[in-house]
Amino acid sequence: MATGTPRSPQKNIRSNAESVLLSYPGKKSVEEVLATPPGIFEYAPTIGSNLRKRLYFAENLETLAHLAQDNNVCGKVRLVYIDPPYATQTVFHSRTLSHAYEDVFECAEYLEFIRERLILLHRILADDGSIYIHLDAKMVFHVKLLMDEIFGLSNFRNCITRKKSNPKNYTRNQFGNISDYILFYTKSSQYVWNKQCEPWTEERAREYQYVEPETGRRYMKVPIHAPGVRNGETGKQWRGMMPPLGKHWQFLPSTLDELDAKGEIYWSKNGNPRRKVYLDENHGVSVQDIWLDYRDAHNQMAHITGYPTEKNINLLKRIIEASSNVGDIVLDCFAGSGTTLVAADMLGRAWIGSDNSPEALRTMLHRFQHGTKPMGDFVGVQTYKQKVKALSLFDEELPQAVKNDKTHIIQGFNLFADPKLGGLLTLDETSAHDKQEIKTVEKVRKTG
Repeated sequence: MATGTPRSPQKNIRSNAESVLLSYPGKKSVEEVLATPPGIFEYAPTIGSNLRKRLYFAENLETLAHLAQDNNVCGKVRLVYIDPPYATQTVFHSRTLSHAYEDVFECAEYLEFIRERLILLHRILADDGSIYIHLDAKMVFHVKLLMDEIFGLSNFRNCITRKKSNPKNYTRNQFGNISDYILFYTKSSQYVWNKQCEPWTEERAREYQYVEPETGRRYMKVPIHAPGVRNGETGKQWRGMMPPLGKHWQFLPSTLDELDAKGEIYWSKNGNPRRKVYLDENHGVSVQDIWLDYRDAHNQMAHITGYPTEKNINLLKRIIEASSNVGDIVLDCFAGSGTTLVAADMLGRAWIGSDNSPEALRTMLHRFQHGTKPMGDFVGVQTYKQKVKALSLFDEELPQAVKNDKTHIIQGFNLFADPKLGGLLTLDETSAHDKQEIKTVEKVRKTG
């Protein structure tokens, strides 16, 4: 296994001004992007609502420009997760065959589309905030260069690989495509981080192969030194020995003395010290950057909305728990089926979502009132042919069937809508593919 020694701080990463930049036709200046005119929206609160939970039916560039001028939001969003189009040259439909959205960008057009939104998201994000961008292999490398340019190469944290599906039997001459990627950046070096761990299993716990005779506690042995030369106390002698060449002690000598006094230093027969790490003091295995457990819906019992490109809600829960705290604002400006918003609500976060697709809005409003249903329920066409009561944001009480539903129900949010897209609206449960109708529910007032 190869090892290396980190550079000293003065020779560390170059400034962002020296980063590699993408060049393409139509690339605007940052100033031009930040001068994007904000949207003007019709606004309607739901019962018990507050402005910390918002849903925008609008073009997200205008939404972000609007939020960038909102002192209650700008600089206060702790976490952004987006799952934007991937430039796949595909038209997407829901499980009910309703038109959802078109992803037909050309490369340069796509890059500027994403870049403009990233610049505004950077403005809106809190200084200790984080952003996660979900992409496929086609554009992840291009977008990483954009992120290095906007957020800074030094604020790159991870490129997470997610297993998105079961193995495929390709007839094409290439390896099966079962992964996609999530770029994780922060706005600064100081950011909210809640370490995520996977629970112990017997197999994972095998590393803790030693048992302390006096206590019966399982432990593993780890080095007490780390790479890098230090000139302070951690680079000096401890117990008559120096740290190995090119390394330093992980702890101050006085701390090592305390650990030894408590019996937490193991001394080998040849006098080599190692620290004992106990299994019962460890909450689990630290989550790494390959995620295998969050595939898209793949069995008939998985609960979904039927919206295309819908992501596993547990994937969003992990991201939200890692990079925000209870009460923080989570933003998704490609809200789609509303998975990010529901996950944030379940975890006690405020949220802001935006989408310009009527099918997305219909899906989210239905989900907020009725939750999701097993994937198998979408097999029959009667699901979307059957006429039911129109959705309403303004019912004081939910139907009894909804009250008894065990899935997560959301009231108490605010709906903002761009009049150019139809204003404040809901769709009835009849497929938009069949009816293509938008019902105006109420127009309350306009806000800048």
